Amino acid sequence: MADATGAGDANSERSHLRVQFVHGLEGSPQGSKARALADAFDALTPAMDTADFEASVATQAAALETFRPDVLVGSSFGGAVVVALLARRLWRGPTLLLAQAARHYDPEARLPRDVTVWLVHGTGDTLIDPEQSRRLAATGDPDRVRLIEVDDDHALHASVARGDLLDWVRGVAGRSE
Repeated sequence: MADATGAGDANSERSHLRVQFVHGLEGSPQGSKARALADAFDALTPAMDTADFEASVATQAAALETFRPDVLVGSSFGGAVVVALLARRLWRGPTLLLAQAARHYDPEARLPRDVTVWLVHGTGDTLIDPEQSRRLAATGDPDRVRLIEVDDDHALHASVARGDLLDWVRGVAGRSE
């Protein structure tokens, strides 16, 4: 059920970093972020029914067990799914949240104190107020949480096009490959 894109071009030079991407409401395993991650890393983007939050959490939890990523990345709705995985202690590794919508789905959402989480939010986001990421970031351990605000939109189009997404993944993983 968690079918996904993964391998980028076999001839391209990809990192051995394993990245699981949780797409947003408008995203898919074929979206621009999923493709960028698949081209650069050993990446998996499980397809999920975004109309069912709990089923989405279950799909991602099952993929975590089998794929065993080094980094978990969630975008918008996918960020809410990732925060639920963190809250349920189903994931404890390095986490990247892109324009996360966790507080939209759960106003009391919090980050665990023992997990490294980077949050990236576009200051021009008109769908999810960047203040939501500021508030969520404040719930985590200041030594393990980093909030990055960029001049971009909700989908972070310019940042993805510049390659910033790949840098953020490497950064939260603590790798400079």
